[in-house]
Amino acid sequence: MGTAIVAGAGVSLPVRVPGLRAVCWVVWALSAVLLCAVLAARAGHWIRHRDQARAHLLDPAVAPFYGCLSMAMLAVGGAAMTVGREVIGHSAAVAVDAVLFTAGTATGLAAAVAIPYLMVVRHRPAPGTASPVWLLPVVAPMVSAALGPLLVPELPAGQWQEALLLACYAMFGLSLLATLVMLPVIFARLVHQGPLPLALTPVLFLVLGPLGQSTTAVNQLADVAPGVVPAPYASAFGAFAVLYGVPVMGFAMMWLALAGALVVRAVRDGMTFGMTWWGFTFPVGTCVTGASGLARHTGLTAYTWLAVALYVFLVTAWAVAGLRTVRGLLSGALLAAPVPPRPVTARTT
Repeated sequence: MGTAIVAGAGVSLPVRVPGLRAVCWVVWALSAVLLCAVLAARAGHWIRHRDQARAHLLDPAVAPFYGCLSMAMLAVGGAAMTVGREVIGHSAAVAVDAVLFTAGTATGLAAAVAIPYLMVVRHRPAPGTASPVWLLPVVAPMVSAALGPLLVPELPAGQWQEALLLACYAMFGLSLLATLVMLPVIFARLVHQGPLPLALTPVLFLVLGPLGQSTTAVNQLADVAPGVVPAPYASAFGAFAVLYGVPVMGFAMMWLALAGALVVRAVRDGMTFGMTWWGFTFPVGTCVTGASGLARHTGLTAYTWLAVALYVFLVTAWAVAGLRTVRGLLSGALLAAPVPPRPVTARTT
């Protein structure tokens, strides 16, 4: 999903950059290949190592990442409609997005219920261990809410279009309220327990996900509302997109500055590369699409430049994380088992 968002966010920019669409198509194709590989690996893991897969669900540090599976399918499917259709054709793009949107939404809704349920009845996380990773399962329905509008015009007019539109709004509310429940717990952990461990510091950027994605969702829903719902509601959707998106994007920029300062602190303290660095990609990409939507609905040039600046950051972070990941895979460093601590010995006299 960190790769697909580079393509999806690139074509959403309110400015034209020569050659960008062609590059975005290549990036989307790469994300589709990566998705196929991940899905095959995940299926093989459940088939051949079912006990270990179940153990992951019962591990409070690993279980929330099941939300990423849903977001990956949704991101690749959505980019098929905005990027891929120029090459594979409109009908093929609709078919790909319909399959991935359906599977991703079902997986996301299941994770949004199952993972919090397991946290309550099985995980029993210790006090003061809250992490932005907890947001991953509940953010997945927000991704569905943001990308579902791409399929609304493809449905028969009337009940079908209205049902999908309002279902996306329902998922928007589901994810938003769940996020508002968890954010105070996460911030309280930071205030009372101090900064996260160095390796986990990049996950602070995950908080940007529900903020940027919800702003994207309300703008996308406002775009397709006319003609789907009655006129008073359609215009209200457009007004809500601005009234909600502007303050939320302001909070997102505040959190971006806070998280960025904590990352700089962690780098100075010796933070090294880890897979958590991919947290710099998808959440920032959602802020790009959110700022682009606000630029489209407000006409304010400041949001255009904000979207461009965030996209430059996104591409840089994606390139760094991607190159370091490939290097770690080739060297075997990322696949190596953790080195156990050396036994403590005592000298006797």
